[in-house]
Amino acid sequence: MDDSSALARLDRRVADCRACPRLVEWREEVARTKRAAFADETYWGRPVPGFGPADARLVIIGLAPAAHGGNRTGRMFTGDRSGDVLYQAMYDVGLASQPTSLRADDGLELYGVRVTAPVHCAPPANKPTPGERDTCRSWLVQELTLLRPTLRAAVVLGAFGWQAALPAFAQAGWTVPRPRSAFAHGTRVALDGLDLFGCFHVSQRNTFTGRLTTEMLREVLRTAAGTAGLL
Repeated sequence: MDDSSALARLDRRVADCRACPRLVEWREEVARTKRAAFADETYWGRPVPGFGPADARLVIIGLAPAAHGGNRTGRMFTGDRSGDVLYQAMYDVGLASQPTSLRADDGLELYGVRVTAPVHCAPPANKPTPGERDTCRSWLVQELTLLRPTLRAAVVLGAFGWQAALPAFAQAGWTVPRPRSAFAHGTRVALDGLDLFGCFHVSQRNTFTGRLTTEMLREVLRTAAGTAGLL
């Protein structure tokens, strides 16, 4: 089995996961009740797998799908304000085929980049528990293991993702320095053969207040993409 088919198989397994009862109940309740603006849509209502090619040189790691974003569309960072910011910035620096990500069949392609998260189900109040994070980690470890032959850089969005990503990289075979580096925007950590970059999350709280500007995001993406050999 080649890497592409192995990753597709992993994605199917992720989408069938029911390991965390609280998250299963929440994601399915949201899919039933819906938001008024999307009342006529059929929600995905399942774990959301990663998105992007199996030979990615750069991975972007977020937090978890949004209740009415990825949980509705079935694709990471798709159909919500955070995704609007992220994919516009990726398009601006040449990592995406279009500046918008509205639904899973909209034709969007990523160039050498895969987008994923340490928690694959939409959590209540956008806050997974540490136990849910740890339960879901095995999926990220398997994904990183499959990406490892080509992966050269990673951008981690936010402190929660950072805390989840470092042990996942270690379990996937990279040597993670100890003590582990604390999260900060602009942090750069060299693993063996991979550079890890910290970036404030593209949440509305950060983008609306200016804590994370579009140029700050583009700068991190450009640096990471250049390190990965994509630019």
